[in-house]
Amino acid sequence: MRYLLVITVSSLFLAVLAWAHFGMIIPSDDILVQGERTTLKLNVMFAHPFEGGTMDMDKPEEFGVLIGGRKISLLSKLKPVKIRGYSDENPHQAWVAEYRVRRPGDHVFYVVPKPYWEPAEDKFIVHYTKVIVDAFGREEGWDEEVGLKTEIIPLTRPYGIYAGNVFQGLVKVYGKPAPFTEVEVEYYNRDGKVKPPAPPFATQVIKCDANGVFTYAIPRAGWWGFAALSEDKEKMRKDGEEKPVEIGAVIWVRAYEMR
Repeated sequence: MRYLLVITVSSLFLAVLAWAHFGMIIPSDDILVQGERTTLKLNVMFAHPFEGGTMDMDKPEEFGVLIGGRKISLLSKLKPVKIRGYSDENPHQAWVAEYRVRRPGDHVFYVVPKPYWEPAEDKFIVHYTKVIVDAFGREEGWDEEVGLKTEIIPLTRPYGIYAGNVFQGLVKVYGKPAPFTEVEVEYYNRDGKVKPPAPPFATQVIKCDANGVFTYAIPRAGWWGFAALSEDKEKMRKDGEEKPVEIGAVIWVRAYEMR
């Protein structure tokens, strides 16, 4: 009886420790100034950013940049690459692209991935992900909407952020504000140096207010991901059965220490 109890408790504990998924676009720089290198390297992946694990990512359905109200496809620029998070035993499929910035203004990079089947949760996952890069001091366009199925519209300028600043975003699903949507927040713990005192510290959880707006005070310098999670109206078939589809609106912002 004691043995069975241990197995049951252990199984529940492992379920609680399920790692959060995040679509990721991490650029080599988030603010370009005159005289700096103007070619960005963009790493595109599907990962557990705090826990250091990665998943294989198929080539996205869309990858592009919104600049000055115009969307430009960058899908042909994506190159496959193998990456290994600090907790991975084996490398996984990810993507990388280079993009030369030629004009001032904010560049909204975005990705629409192919659906990822997660057997542990018995559902598909699609994270519509974006990141904003400011170019040459114009500081215009950071709150433009790409028009994704679900999307976070920043209400705080998503660059020039200090650790300790508050970041706010408006979550939209099918073009409309999504009240009380749950938002997962994770730090990109790239080298694994940050050790959480307990599992809930790895993935912070907040909720939007009645207007679909969330607020979070960023405690540490580095890259932070915000994933607003909803369920798609449509289901997808797997092994002859209809399965739910988690759609996530994801945005990445970088915070700096004040010196």
